[in-house]
Parts: sequence; structure tokens; C-alpha cells
Amino acid sequence: MTKTFRLALLVSTALSGAAWAEDVTLTIESWRNDDLVIWQDTIIPAFEAANPGIKVVFAPTAPAEYNAALNAKLDAGSAGDLITCRPFDASLELYNKGHLADLSGLASMANFSPVAKSAWQTDDAAATFCVPMASVIHGFIYNADAFEALGIAVPTTRDEFFAALDTIKADGTYIPMAMGTNDQWEAATMGYNNIGPNYWHGEEGRLALIAGTQKLTDPQWVAPYEELARWGAYLGDGFEAQTYPDSQNLFTLGRAAIYPAGSWEISGFNTQATFKMGAFPPPVGAAGDTCYISDHTDIAIGLNPASAHGDQAKVFLDWVGSPEFATLYANALPGFFSLNATPVVMQDPLAQEFVSWRDKCQSSIRSTYQILSRGTPNLETETWGASVAAIKGTETPADAGARLQAGLASWYAPQQ
Repeated sequence: MTKTFRLALLVSTALSGAAWAEDVTLTIESWRNDDLVIWQDTIIPAFEAANPGIKVVFAPTAPAEYNAALNAKLDAGSAGDLITCRPFDASLELYNKGHLADLSGLASMANFSPVAKSAWQTDDAAATFCVPMASVIHGFIYNADAFEALGIAVPTTRDEFFAALDTIKADGTYIPMAMGTNDQWEAATMGYNNIGPNYWHGEEGRLALIAGTQKLTDPQWVAPYEELARWGAYLGDGFEAQTYPDSQNLFTLGRAAIYPAGSWEISGFNTQATFKMGAFPPPVGAAGDTCYISDHTDIAIGLNPASAHGDQAKVFLDWVGSPEFATLYANALPGFFSLNATPVVMQDPLAQEFVSWRDKCQSSIRSTYQILSRGTPNLETETWGASVAAIKGTETPADAGARLQAGLASWYAPQQ
């Protein structure tokens, strides 16, 4: 081997080693295995094109297995660089254990409101440990063909809402509303926490409940149960045994006119329904009242402090906080809405209808999710049962409020 060849080989090896050292692969842990193709075909290519030398692999786990699998990986030191974050206590526990880094200083955090960040902060908001990605919005999806056939205008007040239900019921062609009580959570999620913010004035009431200055026995917290007690007459025969998939099928098959909804239904309903759909926000008490919506923080992404590529991971996280990512993600997954302060125009008309409510209503999050469901009895699951009982008429709204208040006060000091 000549001296010249040896020198050339050494230079070539050094250069290839330098290039290899610059190519970093980041792995994302996630429970969302249904959007793998979107990450692979849309989101990751957009990032990699703008950031040569940083590769990204999206490696999801089945949703039911995610928490246990992630914790095992974190404890073993084998977890990915980036951790997809569920809202509130599950992620707060990871942060408290040192498994999520404080990202408060990340430049793109300035693009998110306090409400948007609240699901991924310490209780005192001193540290924010995940970049918000998306929320889901609650309201009502309706069969627009049915409304047109029956001459029903989209309701904006509760009186108009119940008048519409009465018209649908009297006609008999459609079940007025598709919701059952078998699985329980729907009654609270698409019932109580859907209509409730209009009664307790969104964040004003939610934060007052955390502070202990309002109680679950106050009129604004009991009134949503009183409204739910009226729903049972419109849910169709056998709603007590009706499951969540049953309700989805009743609506998409055109047998029900209204569906109390979360925006995550949009993609599936677009595929399954053969009729025109519309959506309306929870009706207010009277014309001109301020409207409030449940715009619930759903998913974010954080940094594993044990990552060997923390600097590159922060480049990715800063991009996740950008308007570019917000537009890509929200349009790839209609119904999962950007939490970025820069508005995103939705290509899907039903999704655009949902997100347009942010311009005219005040956003809040589900009342039970922050702090108030850490003890026993768990306020979230207790709200499921109370909502079902209100609809079925097996517990009065006042009794439900008193029972939930006593349970909360039994372990939560500000309510004692």
C-alpha cells in the first residue's frame, strides 16, 4: 500500500466518521399507533427535509400498554429520546420521577397559552415539561339532511335545543340523540363536561373548584345534571344497555339525528356516514350569553433527560411548537386541533366548524382532570356515575352534587 493511498484512506475514513457522527436518529415513544402512516409520510419527512443530519423514527405502542411499557423502558434506560405525553397526572408523575425534562426555556413555548400548557405543567406552573400538540373539542354533530327534512334550524340556546329534540321525537323517523349509558364515560365526557362549561363559566368555575371557592353543591355545578336528567327521554329505547360503538353506529347509519360528540369522531364519521353532517357548540342559556366550550388538552411531546441527543431533540421539539407543525398535524388528523396561538385553517369543513368556535366562545378543559382526581374517591369516575344516574333518573341532581362534594372534601384540603 503506497503512502499516498494510505493517506487517502485515512482521510476518507475520517470524513465518513465525521458524517456518521453528525447523523443522529431520534426515537419517539407514543400511544397513538393509529397515526403511524401520517408521521412516516407527512410529519417526519417535513422535519427531516429542513433539518439534515437528524433522522426521526416514530415507534408507537398499543394505547392500553403504553403507560406500563413506557415506564419499564424508562426504568431500564431504553426509552426513546422523545416521549409523547398524556395530559395531567400521568405525565406529571414522569416529570417528578425525572423522566421528562423541564422545557420552560424552549423558545416555541411562547406560542402557547397558559390553558394550552396547563396539562403539562407542575401545579404551580413553574415548569412546563411537554410541548402541547393538540386538543379535542366537544359539541354536537348532527345529521344535516335530517335537520333539513324536518325543517329544524341549528339550535343556539337550550330552549331551541330541546325544541329540536321534541320535533325529531314527534316525527319518529330518527332517534333524537345517539348516546348510551352502558360504558358510563360518555355520559360525563360528552354529557356533563360538554354542556357544563356554559354553566360554571369555563376556567372561572374550574379554577374556583380547585381553589375551594366553589363547591360541587353550588347551582352552576348541579345544573348540568339537571339538564342531563332531561336527556333520557330523547336517547331511544334501550339506551341503558347501549355501548359507545352502538351509539357511533346508530348515528353513522343515519338512524339518529344528533350525536353528543368529541371532535375525534370526525375522521371516522367522514368515512362511515353517507349523509351531510354539521356541528354546533353546546347551546347557551339565552341568546347573547357568552358561550364556553370544552377544548380539552389531549396530547403533547417531551424530552427524555436520558437521551444522548438532547440538543437535536430540542430542535425537533422547537419545530413541534411551530405554526408549520401545527398546520401539518391538525390537517393530517382532523378533529385533533392545534394548541398553537397561530390559527390553523382546517381543510376539513366539519373540523373547521369545530375549531371556529374558539373565535366566539371561551375555551376550558374538563373540570375533573387537573388535581381533583388524585384522591379516593376519584372525582372523574364519580362524575361518570353521577352523569349516568342523572340521565337514568336513579339519583337526583342535588343528591349527586352532595355525594360528589362529600367525596372530594374527604381527601382534598381546599374543599374541607
